[in-house]
Amino acid sequence: MYYSLIFAGSLFLLKLVVSRTRLVSGINSCSGRVQVLYDGTWGTVCDDGWDLSEAAVVCREIGCGDAIEVKSSAYFGEGSGQIWMDNVNCSGNESALSKCEYHELELNDCNHSEDAGVICQSVMRLVEGFDDCSGRVEVLHNGKWGTVCDYKWDGSDGAVVCKEMGCGNIKVLTYGAYFGATSGQIWMGNVNCNGEEASLSTCAIQGWGTHNCFFAEHAGVICGLPVRLVNGNSFCSGRVEVLHDGQWGTVSDDGWNLTDAAVVCRELGCGDVITAKGGAYFGQGSGPVWMNSVDCVGKESSLIQCNIAHWQHNNLDHLHDAGVICSEQ
Repeated sequence: MYYSLIFAGSLFLLKLVVSRTRLVSGINSCSGRVQVLYDGTWGTVCDDGWDLSEAAVVCREIGCGDAIEVKSSAYFGEGSGQIWMDNVNCSGNESALSKCEYHELELNDCNHSEDAGVICQSVMRLVEGFDDCSGRVEVLHNGKWGTVCDYKWDGSDGAVVCKEMGCGNIKVLTYGAYFGATSGQIWMGNVNCNGEEASLSTCAIQGWGTHNCFFAEHAGVICGLPVRLVNGNSFCSGRVEVLHDGQWGTVSDDGWNLTDAAVVCRELGCGDVITAKGGAYFGQGSGPVWMNSVDCVGKESSLIQCNIAHWQHNNLDHLHDAGVICSEQ
């Protein structure tokens, strides 16, 4: 964090420089509401003047591809707290949003219904897996897709991949040709993530195209979503269970409604919600009741992003386990 003095006519304006940018509440780490970090606090960006030039800077800063779409009017849900930036004006070539011109601190006339967002091109994909959350890891660089060398491939690296894909926690790391062999470019070698990065492309590597691998030494992952439906007639119906602290548990039906259930359906790729169920309609679960009084706004990418009082409620039983029936398409 630092400050810079900008001369404007006869006045010196104190311009804060934010130190970090992230996207939240999107479908993956390359989409969502724009947030910037200043003085240890995350805040939002007002959508006044927000266009593709600003979005392009955000996408590049967080290690995603080109800006695909600009979002405004709190498309990804309203943030809270401080609105750090307003009337952002980028040329599009800046390395960070903080290097663009903008009004900052409380110098804005915005509220959180005007929070800016962006959808960037994903620069990573999982190929030939069982589903969208498993497969051979491939990254896009210089307009060309290539693989990742599995030398020193570990859990921190896989965790970043799963998070970037919006697929929850890492379940299994794979090596070699587990998901099939492919020829062509090997882009990344000796990947060394700390696990906190938003994108694999921002992790430390030997250098693009530099590696110790040969043909078919491909890194892969199997990820797991933190939410599942159990005891239903299909994948898209059942008792809602969430994964927390390494253990599956249930959700109380206290306050459970169609808005909350809709988040589950969307998270699982199951279309629209048909019915929100309570009273252990799909049978009683076991283990902890992780979530109670769930309060979603409806645009969250995962149920675990919705508001709750706290994790685990030891005074609740499974007679009130929540469930859902989704449209499946």
